[in-house]
Amino acid sequence: MSTTESSSLFNNLESLSTRELLTGMNSVDQTVPLAVAQALPQIEALVEATVARLGAGGRLFYIGAGTSGRLGVLDASECPPTFGVPHGVVVGLIAGGDTAIRKAVENAEDNPQQAWRDLQEYDITAQDIVVGIAASGRTPYVIGGLEQARHHGVATGCIVCNAGSAVAAVAEFPVEVVTGPEFVTGSTRLKAGTAQKLVLNMLTTATFIRLGRVKGNKMVDMQLSNAKLVDRGERMLMDELQISQDEAADLLRQHGSVRAALAARPS
Repeated sequence: MSTTESSSLFNNLESLSTRELLTGMNSVDQTVPLAVAQALPQIEALVEATVARLGAGGRLFYIGAGTSGRLGVLDASECPPTFGVPHGVVVGLIAGGDTAIRKAVENAEDNPQQAWRDLQEYDITAQDIVVGIAASGRTPYVIGGLEQARHHGVATGCIVCNAGSAVAAVAEFPVEVVTGPEFVTGSTRLKAGTAQKLVLNMLTTATFIRLGRVKGNKMVDMQLSNAKLVDRGERMLMDELQISQDEAADLLRQHGSVRAALAARPS
């Protein structure tokens, strides 16, 4: 039995008070960053492979089912507004299609051919990289997609939460974050999902920093899509250029992004 499916270390949950439930969940959640730390060398290898592909014009694809698939879609959707990259540079695919983001699609994850069909709709090539996300490490949708990707010369990685899994066996750059039993037995939306989210954060953030999408510690390529982000952009310019907010606002209006405004500053 996989460790994510093994019995919870807690029992009789229905008899616990709200505080006892929260304390128990919090205690096991604290083990997640430690598990991620153990996988840092694997995460590093996956980041380096991703930087190489995206730096040469390739794309990053996530494939997953259920919670894992939703986390991939979430991470992909946040890259354009955060780093200013075009939509389509990072693509999240979930078994069952976009409908499955909000509502489970029964048996979608059990088809080992479907992920490759989904990837082909994006004209995937050997320039790209595919990362399978599967807490169990045994999802047929993910295994089949990674197998076909490798067969066609596409780089592959994965994020799993069990050691020695079938998904990791078919990935060139596996990341195995062994999170152990869940608070509610088998509910991998808990610790395993948290671990996957942490690794996804690290993967795309480190990749786009390496590709020059961050200056200092600022998101200079972020999309100025709402008042909060415009205000953040103004404060970046105020701090960097030592100018007033009115001057920063004028620069942003003229140039459309923090990076462009910084590049246009007087010498």
